[in-house]
Amino acid sequence: MDSTGIAVVAGGAALIALTLWYFFGPKKRTLAALTGPGIQTVKITVKGGYSPDVIEVKQGVPLRLDFYRDETNSCSEEVVFADFGISRSLPAFKTTSIELTPDKAGEFTFTCGMRMLRGKLIVEPA
Repeated sequence: MDSTGIAVVAGGAALIALTLWYFFGPKKRTLAALTGPGIQTVKITVKGGYSPDVIEVKQGVPLRLDFYRDETNSCSEEVVFADFGISRSLPAFKTTSIELTPDKAGEFTFTCGMRMLRGKLIVEPA
C-alpha cells in the first residue's frame, strides 16, 4: 500500500471514530429550572435534533417543556412521549408547550414522529 492508500484508510478511520463519538459519546444533561409555584420548565430547540436532548427533572413536580421548532424539516413536525401517551404537532418557527407531571422515576425517550430524532427525559426520584 502506498502513502495515498494509507492516508485514505487513516482518514476513513478518523471519520468513523468521529461519527461514533458524535452519536454515542457522552451527552450533556440539562436540569429543568424551577419557575413559578413549583413548576419545572425546559426550553428545547428543534433543529436537526433536540437541544438539549437529555433533560433531568424531579419526580412528582409539574413539568412544562417548551419546544421551539426552528426549521421546516418534515421529520420534526411532531414530538412523541410514548411512555406518557403524549403526541404533539410542532408548527415551524413557533413554540409549543407540553405539560405533564412525571409520576415515576426512570429514563424515558421522546422522539419525532418518524423516530429518527431522539431525546431522553431522566426523572429523578423525589
